[in-house]
Amino acid sequence: MELAQLWFFIVGVLFVGYFVLDGFDFGVGMSLPFLGKDDVSRRQIINTIGPVWDLNETWVIVAGACLFAAFPEWYATLFSGFYLALLLILLALIMRGVSFEYRHQKDDPRWKARFDRMIVIGSAAPALLWGVAVGNIVQGVPIDEDHEFAGSLLTLLNPYGLWVGVTTLLLFFLHGVYFVGLKTDGAVHDGAQALGKRLALPTVVFAAGTVVWTILIAAGREAPLLNAVIVCGAVAAVALVASVLFNWVDRDGRAFAAGAVSIAFAVLTLWLALFPFVMPSSTDLAHSLTIENASSTEYTLTIMTWAAVIFLPLVLLYQGWTYWIFRKRVSRSRIEKAAAGAH
Repeated sequence: MELAQLWFFIVGVLFVGYFVLDGFDFGVGMSLPFLGKDDVSRRQIINTIGPVWDLNETWVIVAGACLFAAFPEWYATLFSGFYLALLLILLALIMRGVSFEYRHQKDDPRWKARFDRMIVIGSAAPALLWGVAVGNIVQGVPIDEDHEFAGSLLTLLNPYGLWVGVTTLLLFFLHGVYFVGLKTDGAVHDGAQALGKRLALPTVVFAAGTVVWTILIAAGREAPLLNAVIVCGAVAAVALVASVLFNWVDRDGRAFAAGAVSIAFAVLTLWLALFPFVMPSSTDLAHSLTIENASSTEYTLTIMTWAAVIFLPLVLLYQGWTYWIFRKRVSRSRIEKAAAGAH
């Protein structure tokens, strides 16, 4: 395998990690209006991701940096063409991060309510827009002979892109609800299990539509990895159904694990459907960006490969250690005691 192709898959794996990890962060944020019946329960929900949300978010920074270094042509076309969509994602992430840090700085219900709304918006907007962006990359967008994006923001609001966006929003929402169920007790835990059951049907319907639609797009382009796309789509579907069944019988850990597998293979389905393109042109495939014409030099990719071999295992070990340290459930009684002590 050539280094350019290797880095196409490495970048894909980094985005898999980001969508799995930050995905449940988004879902936890979106669950606040449904599960947070009082301030204690809202604190209980937020505290499930308090120690890890910023660590999860760094995956997109690493993925973006690797994309820039390994595929500069892809990075330039993507960020210039999707500028407004990516700017909205960035603003939403900033809004969410600020809200996590500031909501507890003032003991005023209205103050906290404002930041809670910002958490919900800052979670739902990226969950939707990331799906819209990835869906458009897979489907193809107008690219001219100079490899420049020839559309507008409205170009991205097409049926497939919006369908994938709603799919990622629902998948992340369900994934986050599973995480809340895994990490809490009492009424919040019970509410999370019930909410997961209500979300199951629309999530399965949209996810199935995305898998079938993506396979048809890959088949229409005669994608060389079509069989792998079909297999990954099937695994994603089976894992999603398994997560629903596990939640139905109150197996929180298995529901969350199966949901993570479903998101991972859903992202792989989209990524493999793209190969050997990185940004297909919807107007003329001859103008498309491919792995070959968008990649950096062999020397640059070689240096990056050695850096990845050394540092990526360290990052994974640190992330695993962090989750192990904060593995316990967030109990309501502990938060009530902390609140009583503060007063």
